[in-house]
Amino acid sequence: MDAQGRGRADDIDPADQWVLNPDTGEYELRLAPSAAQSSVPGPRGSDGRGTAGRGGAARTGRSAPARRSGAAAPDDDAPSPRRRTGAPAEAAAGRRGRRPVQKKAKGKKALVWTGGTLAFVLIGASGAAYLYYEHLNNNITSVSDDGAGTGGFSKDRAINILLIGTDKRTGKGNEGYGDKDSAGHADTTLVLHVSKDRSNATVLSIPRDLITDIPDCPTTQEDGSEKVIPGKQRTRFNNSLGQEDRTPSCTMRTITELTGLKMDHFMVADFNAVKTLTSAVGGVDVCLAKDIKDPDSKLDLPKGEHTIEGEEALAFVRTRHSVGFGGDLSRIELQQQFLGSMMRKLKSNDTLTSPGKMIKLAEAGTKALTVDSQISTIKKLADLGAELGKFDTKNLTFATVPVVDNPAEKIKATVVLKEPQAQQLFAMVRDDVSLTEVKQEKKKEKAAEAARLKGTKAPASEVRVRILNGGAVAGSAQETLSWLQVQEGVTKSENAGNAEQPLAKTTLEYGPDEADQARRLAEIMGLSGAALKPGKSVTNSQGVPAMTLTLGKDFEGAGVPLTTPKKVPEDVQKATADKVECAK
Repeated sequence: MDAQGRGRADDIDPADQWVLNPDTGEYELRLAPSAAQSSVPGPRGSDGRGTAGRGGAARTGRSAPARRSGAAAPDDDAPSPRRRTGAPAEAAAGRRGRRPVQKKAKGKKALVWTGGTLAFVLIGASGAAYLYYEHLNNNITSVSDDGAGTGGFSKDRAINILLIGTDKRTGKGNEGYGDKDSAGHADTTLVLHVSKDRSNATVLSIPRDLITDIPDCPTTQEDGSEKVIPGKQRTRFNNSLGQEDRTPSCTMRTITELTGLKMDHFMVADFNAVKTLTSAVGGVDVCLAKDIKDPDSKLDLPKGEHTIEGEEALAFVRTRHSVGFGGDLSRIELQQQFLGSMMRKLKSNDTLTSPGKMIKLAEAGTKALTVDSQISTIKKLADLGAELGKFDTKNLTFATVPVVDNPAEKIKATVVLKEPQAQQLFAMVRDDVSLTEVKQEKKKEKAAEAARLKGTKAPASEVRVRILNGGAVAGSAQETLSWLQVQEGVTKSENAGNAEQPLAKTTLEYGPDEADQARRLAEIMGLSGAALKPGKSVTNSQGVPAMTLTLGKDFEGAGVPLTTPKKVPEDVQKATADKVECAK
């Protein structure tokens, strides 16, 4: 039924109000002939006459509850503290949204990230969606990142997004899920890394039962003051959120301590996100290799292919006792299959060319989100989405952080990092190495880096180098000097103190006639071709030309190779988003 057939303005589905006029190529609002309506859909619960709803009270978004001191408030939607951004705005009655005609109908894509198991939701940022910008802004909940992030993503570097699914019991219909009196945990945690050139992306799944250290967490209180929540050693990763009033910024800090990756943003979602978003997109296709009947998650599906949404989709991503080995790691694989399918559905023309689906996704997605305050508006989310939507699904790889059963436990309940595989995987992601074949990779740049390592190498005794500390732990320059001189025979080396600016990665700068020396030192230290920077030499303390080795934050100690692995460790579980796999 169209808008004219509805009895009340507040009963109109926003997705049904906008239609494409084939004569003008514009999206237009369907208007009742007897009364003018705003071209901006009002918030749900409004009467279509501005922001005042039934009873005349103005709606400015759901109010933020006071910080919990005990049990969680029954209608909380996300971990506190929080605020609503923006307020509903009204445009001139009957104004039409102008939208350029696009033959391929793909338009600009804004990527709205809901966290946890629904990390990859694309919404349209053109035409009708833009016209109710303020309405969507009012849906978004934002929380401070407390200085734990980078301050915001940038177009000229890689992007890291922390996605969290909390098991906090929130919203109507979720009484049977999660812990009744718990503030919630980081139940499902994903780290999305999008490469600098946007050709590929990696999603790291962090097991909730991983034993790790939670650092001290400075946290902004509702009155604007700051409270430092003490850290905790050797505890489950999922305690980094909710417990002891920890906010998503604390999970951010924990991820950085664990992986060495600095997060740009975080996004959090609860159980409702799975239900509303899968329904908005028209269901997600999944495949089962066997019948599953799980009384705990309430999933009851025979083997084969299915399209699931709502409660059934939530049951699918929550089930674990009926798949694999029946634990959290098996559930992670199931969720990765679900996310890959969601990505394929969202990037299909069936979704991208449907204004109705796009607007329903916009409504559902913005209501499901809790984001950091750096991306608390549709405009900022759209800018982020324009970057995140560039990679192809075949170059999106899901990987689970390598873990083993905790050897300190007789009854196995938690896991610890599997070394050195975990550190190798973290290094690959930090250094922007794709976990899959990427055809769009800049071959010329990679070839140039590889060429720097090829050729003759000078004897170690002829290598002249100045060593600077550019972000490594204190004493690293002297430690490296002693190691090079005593163990490697690089006697013409010296400690030049601290660098003027810290560096994320170790570099070796050298002049045109020092390439053979650079290749020898690269071999000794395990430097990659990317670490070698052709440039100019400098004069050392003896008054002769020398190379400059600057130890960056990636330096882990003298004798520890700095070459980033190029191949994923064999026992790392991974899958790509373009392939259909059946859960076993």
